[in-house]
Amino acid sequence: MTTTVKTGMIYPPHQPDRDIEISPGQAVAGQSIGILVLDLGYPLLPGNVANASTFGFPVRYRILKGTTTWQIFSHDPALLDMIIEGGRELEKDGVRAIVGACGYFGHYQKQAAAQLNVPVFLSSLLQLSMIRQSLKPGKKIGVLCAEGSSLSAATLRACGIESDADLVIAGVENLPEFKNILYCTRHFNPAQIERELTAFARDLVDEHPEIGALLLECSDMPPFAWSIQNATGLPVFDFITMIDWIHHGVMQRAYRGFM
Repeated sequence: MTTTVKTGMIYPPHQPDRDIEISPGQAVAGQSIGILVLDLGYPLLPGNVANASTFGFPVRYRILKGTTTWQIFSHDPALLDMIIEGGRELEKDGVRAIVGACGYFGHYQKQAAAQLNVPVFLSSLLQLSMIRQSLKPGKKIGVLCAEGSSLSAATLRACGIESDADLVIAGVENLPEFKNILYCTRHFNPAQIERELTAFARDLVDEHPEIGALLLECSDMPPFAWSIQNATGLPVFDFITMIDWIHHGVMQRAYRGFM
């Protein structure tokens, strides 16, 4: 009996000796992760979720046209339909999983996951549960976020976090150079943002020595994760740690080596 499959790695030199098929409407292939991005305007550094060179595997983007930072900060209900529509388009393109490119997409996590047919990981905040389980009792997680007041209890609940008692949430919205990202000025000084974020993280850990790990909520922060870790000496988790993990889960590979 012939088995028809839609997914899986193909390794040369042999082609699969079975029937394979493509979904209706799919005209491209080979992109494991679909990424929903807001329609914003500022430089996208390597390490940013919206920069494809960040990843060691192909990704596919869907821009939610006309969206703004403030819509997602305020949890605009209109974004949900756009997220689901964009997710369905990414599904047609053959992606194996869908992520968001802003931690505040997490507000829509449960609703989007219920509507889409591939695994959905809209927010870096989804890592909090796993990080929490790794730390000694009494340790806390420092959460650096783009806009502190927007990280609501409802968003945390949508990401599986019922209590924030072990979280130290700190918004960076008042950092002068980082404001160029928040207000989409189309320019910024990367070295200055790195200095701001690194000093901010170091001060946060000095003020809260009980912090055992850091999570960067914002998809614009991973380019600076190395410097933050170097300054604090702590594990630093971000969107890229999550997306790399997702990719390996949905596109397992055959191992080669010797013994």
